[in-house]
Amino acid sequence: MSTAEVMSEDIENEEEANEPECVTEAELAANLKQLYLKALSAIELRNYDYSISLLQAVLKEEPKFLDGRKILRGAEVQKAKSSKKLLKIGGGLSGVKFQGQIKKDPVAAIVGIEKELEKDPHNAQANQALFDAAVAAEMPETAAFALATILEGHPDNAKVGHQLAAFHMEHDDPERAASIYEKILEKNPADLEAIQGEKNATARASMKKSWEGKSFKETLASSDEAAELEQESRAAMTRDQMEEQLAKLSDQYAEDPNNLAVVKRIASLYEQMEEWGEALTYYDWAFQLSDGDTALSRRVDAMRDKQRTEEMDKMEEEVKSETDEAVREEKKAKIAEMKKEQSTTAIKEARERVERNPTDPQLRFELGQALFEAGDFSDAIPELQRAKTNPHLRIRTMLMLGKCYEEKNMLDLAVRQFKEADAELFAMDGTKKDVLYSMGLVYEKLEDKDNSLECFKQIYEADYGYLDVAKRVEESYGG
Repeated sequence: MSTAEVMSEDIENEEEANEPECVTEAELAANLKQLYLKALSAIELRNYDYSISLLQAVLKEEPKFLDGRKILRGAEVQKAKSSKKLLKIGGGLSGVKFQGQIKKDPVAAIVGIEKELEKDPHNAQANQALFDAAVAAEMPETAAFALATILEGHPDNAKVGHQLAAFHMEHDDPERAASIYEKILEKNPADLEAIQGEKNATARASMKKSWEGKSFKETLASSDEAAELEQESRAAMTRDQMEEQLAKLSDQYAEDPNNLAVVKRIASLYEQMEEWGEALTYYDWAFQLSDGDTALSRRVDAMRDKQRTEEMDKMEEEVKSETDEAVREEKKAKIAEMKKEQSTTAIKEARERVERNPTDPQLRFELGQALFEAGDFSDAIPELQRAKTNPHLRIRTMLMLGKCYEEKNMLDLAVRQFKEADAELFAMDGTKKDVLYSMGLVYEKLEDKDNSLECFKQIYEADYGYLDVAKRVEESYGG
């Protein structure tokens, strides 16, 4: 089947394919809505057992009420915070035992899986079973939520991150896929699959946006060319091959400099060749052509940042070999000035993104992070407080908030943030170690030696080599 035929079939079925999966609160039956409102009241009173039973009853009757399922999971996590022992039982059979039922009746299987998740809301096997059941029941948003829940509890699980990103791509949501790949790369910048995945997702997001508002004929006219360019971007090429591609694309660009797919491909090739200035020029033009594509906006900012960083790295190397003291001090001052300018620009760009989409907690987090890194802790705090509402940013946000409070010498508030973050982390991964270590240092400033040592001991028992915890713990025993 040709690309045009595929596009034709997709567009003809677009209304059916875009039919919403989820039921909203307003669409609930009267009796279910009453139960749901009682559950919300119970949560406010911290009566989590009662709220969980009510929400499970609602979801048994209306499994497509995704907002209710999200609130149920949140209630389960809050319940677990006051009873951590419940979260240590995650058995390996909790997901496997549902596989037979998923094949026969996936919706009924979901009810049973929810009972398992009540014991351990972040259980990877049970959430994987929920994903399988939701896919079988044609509930893709619920399926995505199941994988996202695993990542919330196990943020270092790159395998699930790749699975969720691929799932978003399969369901034509490249922007969400690109966001997942970006998070994977934050933890492992050398993940080649994530690097390529993020590029492909960003490319498809831009193509999708460029097709919005076009007629059927216009979409078909550009689809074959876009598909060819996307296929080219998937292939690993040598520098000579990339230069050949650039020569070919330069001819196409000369004929039509407003061809978004060509401009993006040129930008991507320059990025792969690490020619940041050229990449920046073409990404910036692609952004203007795309009418405000957020994914391209981030590429522009990233290229500008890489260009500045490369220039500063070069100057720092020159400083090391400079023998003239006056020249060396002059270059050091220039580097300091450039770093300050880079920080100012990062804040400005983050503010502009927030102004374009003020309700996006991810953008609020990025602004808060930029302010934090610039040492502007007072302005960072309100941005991070807003970002905290996103469950996928919550832990990182609380950690950064705690550090803001620490820098402002508001040590009791810092401890409160670290304790809250620690209560929601159950695996001794890198994030939990960072939280415990930071909390230990704050307790140390408060001259609370017992609590400080307890934080370090928890890390010591799991990772002897983490920073200086071994020295701290062993010296407390006189060793």
